[in-house]
Amino acid sequence: MKEQVIASVPLFASLPASEIRLLADTLHTQQLAERALLFEEGENRGDFYVLLDGEVEVIKALGTTDERLLALRQPVSFLGEMSLFNRDGRHTASVRARTPLSLIAMSRADLEALIERQPSFAYELLRTLSVRLEESENQTIQDLRVKNRQLTLAYEELKAAQAQIIEKEKLERELEVARQIQSSLLPRKVPHRAGFDFGARIVPMSAVGGDFYDFVPLAEDTLGIAVGDVSDHGVPAALLMALTVTLLRAEARRAASPRQALDRINRQLLEGNELGMFVTLLYGTLNVITRRFEYIRAGHDLPLALEADGGVLPLDKQPGQPLGLVLQPAFDEGALTLPQGGLLMMYTDGVTETTDSKGAMFGLGGLRAALKDCATVSAERVCDHVMTTLGRFRVGAPQGDDITVLAVRVS
Repeated sequence: MKEQVIASVPLFASLPASEIRLLADTLHTQQLAERALLFEEGENRGDFYVLLDGEVEVIKALGTTDERLLALRQPVSFLGEMSLFNRDGRHTASVRARTPLSLIAMSRADLEALIERQPSFAYELLRTLSVRLEESENQTIQDLRVKNRQLTLAYEELKAAQAQIIEKEKLERELEVARQIQSSLLPRKVPHRAGFDFGARIVPMSAVGGDFYDFVPLAEDTLGIAVGDVSDHGVPAALLMALTVTLLRAEARRAASPRQALDRINRQLLEGNELGMFVTLLYGTLNVITRRFEYIRAGHDLPLALEADGGVLPLDKQPGQPLGLVLQPAFDEGALTLPQGGLLMMYTDGVTETTDSKGAMFGLGGLRAALKDCATVSAERVCDHVMTTLGRFRVGAPQGDDITVLAVRVS
């Protein structure tokens, strides 16, 4: 019975039968009485539920004058998914039982384990979340239309201004949720490895963006390091960024080489890339014993490698293509041994393509000049200095792209 219900949930429909059986065996069933609260808005339990039987209400601002019924959910629906992506596991709405309920509970750890076993499930989850956001937006628009019709006779002069204010608040709420989801996918802290110092900074152009960085522990002496950039900006770029990060973490751990990892990621991105978006990526493995960094570039900017005295190490550059466009893209592969006291700088094109108020570009020369002042400072301070230098350079000009820097200092 439980297997059949799980298999009937659209979110899980693409999973193999063996995975459905594993979920049925490991996930727990719960019962809830009529009118009881499954969870409240702001609560930080971080649980995810599949509704087996009964009906629930999804409510915003429960118990206040702003209370609003967002949706009614029937059996085979899922609930509480947004809390899995918030850093602190907070629920973004309250869920109350309209009838006695039977549910299956899934924790954040259960979901992460499922994604690691079935990487393609991450795309299905993100696509489902995107549909949920679209449904919420459509419902909000419908509510606004009804209210506007009711107020037309008495408040004709105020209708346009009121609609703009409500729309702005709605957009801000949705962007805040998207920002929290994206932030939760980035590393919470830099790794610690003897003989190395790491730092990273990211500044999106808007509330959410397409840039990302990651550190992936592969073995006791090996660390995966990545910096990527999704084409376009805003929510679509953020969704593709989230998918790419999830796939990278799964494939990097199982792949025999960086190339194999990128090949697998590229194939999975191609399966659902209807918008023609793409991802540039610089990914490499660092051996903390030998200090050797083996990297592969998918259409991304070449890293900068500096000697202890600030001198730039020459790196060969071959053509490369981004991920998500063609089945067998060309990649540029390279390797170097980081010198004692040296610095490795990885970045997105938002750094070098930053422009000042007159349209002059910061460029690779500007980045090299900024790094000359960082010969002995920590990786975190290197990142801070580059960001400060960029801010001073573009005074009076808007930020034109997401900006990300990642530094590795050999101590």
